[in-house]
Amino acid sequence: MSVIRFCGVKKSFDSSVVLDGLSFEVENGEILAIVGPSGTGKSVTLKHIVGLLEPDEGTVEVEGDPRIGYLFQSGALLAWLTVYENVALPLKETTRLKDKEIDAAVMDALRMVGLEDSADKYPGELSGGMQKRAGLARAIVRRADIVLYDEPTSGLDPVTALSIHRLIKKLNSEQGVTSIVVTHDIQGALNLADRIMLLKDGKAVAALKASEFASSDNPTVREFLTAMKGELK
Repeated sequence: MSVIRFCGVKKSFDSSVVLDGLSFEVENGEILAIVGPSGTGKSVTLKHIVGLLEPDEGTVEVEGDPRIGYLFQSGALLAWLTVYENVALPLKETTRLKDKEIDAAVMDALRMVGLEDSADKYPGELSGGMQKRAGLARAIVRRADIVLYDEPTSGLDPVTALSIHRLIKKLNSEQGVTSIVVTHDIQGALNLADRIMLLKDGKAVAALKASEFASSDNPTVREFLTAMKGELK
């Protein structure tokens, strides 16, 4: 069953067309990776799902009333709050939970990402990978049904990036979370995702099973993979 549907979505900023009739669906419980050249609308797509942007034309449908978590590329932690306080913030602002219930939920989320011993630290005391994990804990603390990841491994070393991918898979397998991952890490996408969608010029030009993406004979996919190999040299 599809839980997210884009139908002919168009979005422009001034005279720049970013999404140009984008249509795709996301199935319940799947991990969808969105790849493509810079500036092709990947992050803008995520912002439409969470409601930070609205389409100029077309529709975005999110089935039911799911709890949506959003992991920003920077982690977006508040520097003046501790890790615990950052993770607790969504619960304090959007629920009427008691302090004891908030504490239990926060510590559960921190355990999920392996940061239970860093609850009292400030973001500036954390490595880049730990900041991403703290941001992920904040994204899932409300028991999110859908989590949107904007470049979750950007700037991280391969070992730390792999740990983030393992966390995404863990949430998917243990909690049934539907995940959409915007990434430039094509190898990571191949190992992580159920399906990979390639955006180009604001359109979905391919949406294939991860096992089929690298061997696809779609000329746009081949061109993209060749370009990515060139960047990695």
